[in-house]
Amino acid sequence: MTVDKDVDAVNDSVITRMLQALALPVIGNACHIFMHGLNHVQIYGAEKLHRALLERPEGKPLITVSNHVASVDDPLVIASLLPPSVLLDAHSLRWTLCATDRCFSNPMTSAFFKCVKVLPVSRGDGVYQKGLDMAISKLNNGGWVHIFPEGSRSRDGGRTIASAKRGVGRLVMDADNLPLVVPFVHTGMQEIMPIGTHFPRIGKRVTVLIGEPIHFDDLLCTEDAQHVSRGVLYDAVSSRIGHRLRELKIQVDKLALEESFQIQYCSNTERANGILQQLDWEAFGMGSHIFSEDDSSSLKHAIQTHPKLHLEQSQRSVPANRTVKMGFSYEGGIISRIRGYMNPSELRGFAAKGLFMNAGTWKERHLSIHEVRPLKAWKQFLEANIVQQWGRM
Repeated sequence: MTVDKDVDAVNDSVITRMLQALALPVIGNACHIFMHGLNHVQIYGAEKLHRALLERPEGKPLITVSNHVASVDDPLVIASLLPPSVLLDAHSLRWTLCATDRCFSNPMTSAFFKCVKVLPVSRGDGVYQKGLDMAISKLNNGGWVHIFPEGSRSRDGGRTIASAKRGVGRLVMDADNLPLVVPFVHTGMQEIMPIGTHFPRIGKRVTVLIGEPIHFDDLLCTEDAQHVSRGVLYDAVSSRIGHRLRELKIQVDKLALEESFQIQYCSNTERANGILQQLDWEAFGMGSHIFSEDDSSSLKHAIQTHPKLHLEQSQRSVPANRTVKMGFSYEGGIISRIRGYMNPSELRGFAAKGLFMNAGTWKERHLSIHEVRPLKAWKQFLEANIVQQWGRM
């Protein structure tokens, strides 16, 4: 069905175009800042959309299709996909469709949505209605039309994608030139604008995956297509688009899950490092060796992989007539509480014996935590030293 390029000449008046040139850059960049400044957006394949938008042949129409989760998917998601410089050019930005009972219910909202390049469609009027004719007219002029093939928002919070409606098939089929069709799927918008809320939320994560252009040559450019009814072809095109969106949905959910695990892992690692840095290692007599910013990882690795070698090298590096320094602190913590009851040199000697006892057996087998008996060692040392000293007093 052929559509005149001037079917929407009234909405393309000079005043309307001037208002569009003012409103779209302002709103588009505000949405871009909101998504990238107040939320976190991870985009995969952005170059595919940029290439289709900026490098397609002159006069080649563009259709983008995506899932529909929140009432603000357009403009928030689309604005997040484009660089601010592109958002300044109102003429190159998308046209989109919205139900008359939502966007065109009164003169004020009608005027506003006309200024942001929204076309009205009536629910239940079928594919041969004026709103779709207007969208095809934009395509015939080499424009960009964005459409939600599901026809309405997801009923389950974006977990699944419903079947594509026949209208998107008509947009592809009835344009004068076969449009370039680029799909993308997003997840996370249900957190920014849950159903029932009136204002978008901040601090949320959105993941967007842009796919390769969808091709229809095998459906439309064959001799068999000449003998197939248009309705059947509409359905075939719509079905292919819906199938591709569902494939992308599986991929974007996987990417979002991987991002979540990565963020959780990094968060737990940072939290663990913070806890280790806050521990009073001086109280355990390990202040000079544990977790300095420069050598903590290398020291831990050396001790874990070669504990006996680390001990032997430390012993060889100190002359026999000198005391081995174990890094004990006597300024606070546990050591400061017991230093009045024993000689510091005896304490260091005991610590060396306790920390590296059974070092000779580590090479033959791994030592479980239950095989090291520090309480027994403390008892033996106290009986041999402290108790005997107290008995002489």
